[in-house]
Amino acid sequence: MTTPGSISTLAIDALVDVAFASEVEFLASLVRTPSDNPPGDCAPHARVTEQLLRQLGFEVERHAVPENQTRANGMISATNLIVRHRFGPGGPTIALNAHGDVVAPGEGWSTDPYGAEIRDGMMYGRGVAVSKSDIATYAFALKALRDSRLLLSGVVELHVTYDEEAGGMVGPDWLLEQGLSRPDFAFSAGFSYSVVIAHNGCLHLEVRIEGRSAHAARPDTGVDALEAATQILTGLYELRRSYGQTHSKVPGIDHPTLVVGLIQGGINTNVVPDVVTFRIDRRIIPEESPEAVERDLLSWLEAAGAKIPGIRLTARRVLLARPFVPVAGQETLAATIQRHAREILGEDIPTSGVPIYTDARLYSARGIPTVLYGAGPRSLLEANGHRADERLVLEDLRKATKIVALSLAELLAAP
Repeated sequence: MTTPGSISTLAIDALVDVAFASEVEFLASLVRTPSDNPPGDCAPHARVTEQLLRQLGFEVERHAVPENQTRANGMISATNLIVRHRFGPGGPTIALNAHGDVVAPGEGWSTDPYGAEIRDGMMYGRGVAVSKSDIATYAFALKALRDSRLLLSGVVELHVTYDEEAGGMVGPDWLLEQGLSRPDFAFSAGFSYSVVIAHNGCLHLEVRIEGRSAHAARPDTGVDALEAATQILTGLYELRRSYGQTHSKVPGIDHPTLVVGLIQGGINTNVVPDVVTFRIDRRIIPEESPEAVERDLLSWLEAAGAKIPGIRLTARRVLLARPFVPVAGQETLAATIQRHAREILGEDIPTSGVPIYTDARLYSARGIPTVLYGAGPRSLLEANGHRADERLVLEDLRKATKIVALSLAELLAAP
């Protein structure tokens, strides 16, 4: 087992430092290659990532998801990558999962979102924190372990997947369903100053409201779908306010939330709208039943639609992501990371929950002890995750790489 100040610890620390300039350039290459999802044409980014991993001396498995499955998932292409490095015989298999797909940049950037510009010790770019940084964290942590020649037992797998922003079903879920990986433990992309042990689930519903079109000069001859949608949206926002009365017991997670994130409809300015659709994002705290949340929200929508004459309301599930909840064995991972974080960061870091949903839930749902840990600040807001000027403090990348490498070394330590 590695201990503070031991030769093993010092060797890993030095190996990460020696390779750090290469790690920064590795991350910059990932940021400079767009992988927005949607539209989700992510196979080109996987090819770049594969080449970069091969340059580090890793053997890389390429697993292209069949086109019919990627299309059904709302994407164009997805290729998942697996690196498997065997140390000594026996020992656990530990998966390190980070996703290469990102949300679109949006407006308001002070720099090129694909430029990987470095200013004041921070790299800027879409995905630099969420979570291309942890492709680098995990790859270079594994590189440091490999190069240290420590006596270790077990396998470390790097899983680079490409549909976290679309739910993970053709990423980690697909890899596990296909039997391509059977890990004993899993690390999933996270930030440096806490170990995440739980997070929210998420329900996405698409609601369609059908009315009847008419000439704008005679609106009385139609049924205005947009007017009906406005009434239903007002009710949804009232329902949202009631969610503040329900609180999670998990630190870092507060209460359920609801957002209407997309809306479209109508034919032309001079036509009464015949159809309006909108999408609901309902976050599910760990204490809630996803099935009950979906059932209750669908019942609410059905009742609201029935009160408006002349319309037809239908709703369909787009996504149901279950909350990430602790499973037995997770405490071992968390305690190991916390021990080495105290050594590298010089402070105690907590275990906590987060209100987002991630691919970690897909490992945990199969009974695999899983935590979120990686490179980044104390919160998504500090990182500008999913916002303009997303950024990463590069020293956090260096420190997280050391912490992950040391944690893996302890978990793989040969008897």
